[in-house]
Amino acid sequence: MAQPHRHLGVDIGLTGLIKWIQYPPVDGEAAGLEVVASSADRFEGRFAHQLLRDCLVLLDSPLSSRDIEVLWLAGTFRAFDLERLGIDGRVWLRRIAEVCTDRIHRDDPSRTPAAAATVVDVAVREAVVAEIGSVGPALAQATAHHAYHPLDGVVPALYRAAEVDPDLGFRLLLRALKGYFVPISEARYERYLALGDELGLGEDVVDDRDFNIWSDLED
Repeated sequence: MAQPHRHLGVDIGLTGLIKWIQYPPVDGEAAGLEVVASSADRFEGRFAHQLLRDCLVLLDSPLSSRDIEVLWLAGTFRAFDLERLGIDGRVWLRRIAEVCTDRIHRDDPSRTPAAAATVVDVAVREAVVAEIGSVGPALAQATAHHAYHPLDGVVPALYRAAEVDPDLGFRLLLRALKGYFVPISEARYERYLALGDELGLGEDVVDDRDFNIWSDLED
């Protein structure tokens, strides 16, 4: 089943929310859920479909609550810190899903949203996993040893996400790199654009001007 409302001209689904919840900073679960509701309402409610889909994929997966928390914290650079707020990762996703479901029901009360079946292209999954492995040492260094916002376990959590859903795993990888402003080469950037194209993502999803690209960096 094709994912609905994929080309919105912005980052989509959970990774879009991760980007938006940082600016302006919000503190507290109630304020965070207000951002979720505002995001779900974007594009006349179309964004809610993709956000719900991403949440259901992770909730139906074997990823632990800690995995989900780590992926969220990496992408947000701890701007909305689930760990500090004491919010369980899976509980947070369920609350996001409830908001999205309510928004979808405003347009179609009879609809029962469900996760679209994930069709995994083995070659694409291997390409995403390879990119995680390639940039993994730099990402682990940037996250685990950050002076102010250290975070362990990002790379293993990304591997697990990519195994479940390469599309979401790839978008979460990009958000982690952007969140911690990890330097990447122009060659890597071009590979990300090509891989995004294979995944059916618009260029605006891959490159939202948040990358830290170094022209003299070599892979």
